[in-house]
Amino acid sequence: MVKVQSLQGFLTLLRSPMGSFGEDLRKERVARGIALEDIAAVTKISQRHLVALEQERFRLLPGGILSKGIVRGYAGAVGLDPQDWTERFLAATSATGQSEDDDTNWTAFASNVGKARLLRREAIEVRLRWVGVVLLMLAVAVAAFFTVRYFGLRQGWWHALVPARGVAIAMHGIWFSARGLVSHAFSRA
Repeated sequence: MVKVQSLQGFLTLLRSPMGSFGEDLRKERVARGIALEDIAAVTKISQRHLVALEQERFRLLPGGILSKGIVRGYAGAVGLDPQDWTERFLAATSATGQSEDDDTNWTAFASNVGKARLLRREAIEVRLRWVGVVLLMLAVAVAAFFTVRYFGLRQGWWHALVPARGVAIAMHGIWFSARGLVSHAFSRA
């Protein structure tokens, strides 16, 4: 703790005599000759999060367990004790009042990810159901056509009912309509 004299009296700052968390972290990194780019490349942590950590702008970090993971990754890449620096990070976030309710944010994040996956899965299932309905209707229509044709040929009235040229044109139209529907349904999936 360091006491600073102000106009109204003494003000107690919650800083260690060595410096602040971010300042100490940056000093350790610089003393070892490691660039932020190197840490970002090794840990796959965004450089803006590393800078926010060094500048103690904790609100810019993702929060919760992700922020702790960033501190552990940074400390590990620099060669420091991750557990010790995580504890110092938690103390620094509570001292600055920038700590958030970790469990609530993390739970909300995980819940939203789960909901998004469920919605995507339900959308795919609905599309597949409609494709199944269309294929079933197509199968029923084809079965009905061949059943009527079979009995029509046996009774002798089929050629009088449907001329061969008309059937060819109708089948051609049905084929292209069905193909268009199927390609449209799969283009949205």
